[in-house]
Amino acid sequence: RDLTETLKSELCGKFERLIVALMYLPYRYEAKELHDAIKGLGTKEGVIIEILASRTKNQLWTSACASWSCFPADYGSSLEEDIQADTSGYLERILVYLLQGSRDDVSSFVDPGLALQDAQVRLRPAGKKIRGTDEMKFITILCTCSATHLLRVFEEYEKIANKSIEDSIKSETHGSLEEAMLTVGKVRQDFDGCCLAQGAGTRDGTLIRNIVSRSEIDLNLIKCHFKKMYGKTLSSMIMEDTSGDYKNTLLSLVGSDP
Repeated sequence: RDLTETLKSELCGKFERLIVALMYLPYRYEAKELHDAIKGLGTKEGVIIEILASRTKNQLWTSACASWSCFPADYGSSLEEDIQADTSGYLERILVYLLQGSRDDVSSFVDPGLALQDAQVRLRPAGKKIRGTDEMKFITILCTCSATHLLRVFEEYEKIANKSIEDSIKSETHGSLEEAMLTVGKVRQDFDGCCLAQGAGTRDGTLIRNIVSRSEIDLNLIKCHFKKMYGKTLSSMIMEDTSGDYKNTLLSLVGSDP
């Protein structure tokens, strides 16, 4: 008997979804989530953005690359082909950039002069009219520079433009493109912390996906960021917003508070 199918027949609801997620090898679980996001009823761009944007270049070329490579065997097509078939325009370009691992890895060293130059020469002119002729300049810097470098660039941008990069993006874009642009500029643990906070409310799929996929990688670091951002622990939020076996399993995965 297939254990996963047996579990599906015995369990239900959110608890079933969590337990079944734990039955997958990590790279196949991510592939399944991406496939379901693309091939379900309407493409769920937020799920694709969430997974692709929360990986460093190194992770994309190691564990995550295995996820993309299993797509043809399991689903008959490559992930890049499916993304290109189901998205379009600048959103498609951002997702393909992220999939290809174009972003620099996070580094503790940031060159202040280069950050200022990027803000003045590359980002400020493009940010004046993101929907004009400079979309690709804007997308390129977001999708190729490390998150730590971008944070410094954004600080310089705000000094020059007298508005935050978030306000510029929100005023010039909307929908999934806006979400993608706002997401790729965040430090990864902060982004994952935001996802967990949203998931602990009503988005159980987001909560399950992030805890299962990060539990053996950097969940302890994410928990520390979560506490700083929201003034409460992830465990306490799970205690408040979930119940039963579902709650107990999540708490077992999350472990002790930082």
